[in-house]
Amino acid sequence: MDRFDAMRVFTRIVERRSFTLAADDLGLPRSSVTDAVKGLESRLGVRLLQRTTRQVSPTLDGEAYYQRCVSLIADMEDAEGAFVGAQPSGLVRVDVHGTQARYFLLPGLPRFRQQYPDIRLHFSEAHQPLDMIREGFDCILRAGELSDSPLIKRRLALLERGTFASPDYLGRFGTLQTPDDLAGHEMVGLLSPDSGDIVPLVFGADGNAHQLKLPTMVTVTGPETNVACACMGLGLIQAPRYRVDAELARGALVEVLADFPPSPLPVHVLYSHTRQLSPRLRVFIDWMAEQYRDRLSPTE
Repeated sequence: MDRFDAMRVFTRIVERRSFTLAADDLGLPRSSVTDAVKGLESRLGVRLLQRTTRQVSPTLDGEAYYQRCVSLIADMEDAEGAFVGAQPSGLVRVDVHGTQARYFLLPGLPRFRQQYPDIRLHFSEAHQPLDMIREGFDCILRAGELSDSPLIKRRLALLERGTFASPDYLGRFGTLQTPDDLAGHEMVGLLSPDSGDIVPLVFGADGNAHQLKLPTMVTVTGPETNVACACMGLGLIQAPRYRVDAELARGALVEVLADFPPSPLPVHVLYSHTRQLSPRLRVFIDWMAEQYRDRLSPTE
């Protein structure tokens, strides 16, 4: 293993806090990962990692060396990627919104594989706040407004949303002309993965937005269950239009209060500055942006 490969191994161990997880990410035997660190420590004459029964953490020298390694690896990958014919390679680990991944990303994966045969992808669906670097992700896909973060963000799409209910529900609770008619109605309570609170319904008109929460008989944590509950007449929901196209087409749901739509849902990809120059991550993010653009604006 050459010096740069050993640096890659070391940086992944620091980020994952584990020899075993780093080995799995890199597709290497654990013995190779251990030998790479021993070689670095012997060459540098310092101890780079503290090992306990629970986790691995960098020493002060290890933290300083990690920062230099990240910069050097990024520079090397950027330099190699500048040459015509250079093919991005390696593993990209991404945490995604599962419903969006299945609709926007998975259909285009065969073509991505043909174009970049040396890139391997790992999709996770955590649906919760996470430490992206510590847990070994190269990027994360998030929908909704973002809180302040040191991560770099790139907006991929704005998803139009609407308010929907089943015909059976409207037959029992009455039709709606304006948000003022919502008294006595119910909603499916979709819980926010960030706060754990029920996400309020939002109704817009004339540039203003009005939020409210209606009584709930059922609360859910996933968008698929949210839509399923609405189809069964358990309450009103607000969802991206792409997600309910099939339900609208077969009459399981109908749109209500179309003149008072919620604001579009922004979708961002977030990544660390330490991954900024990785050629494999760059082409993957560009590809994700293309998938959203093509699915939202299909050519005739």
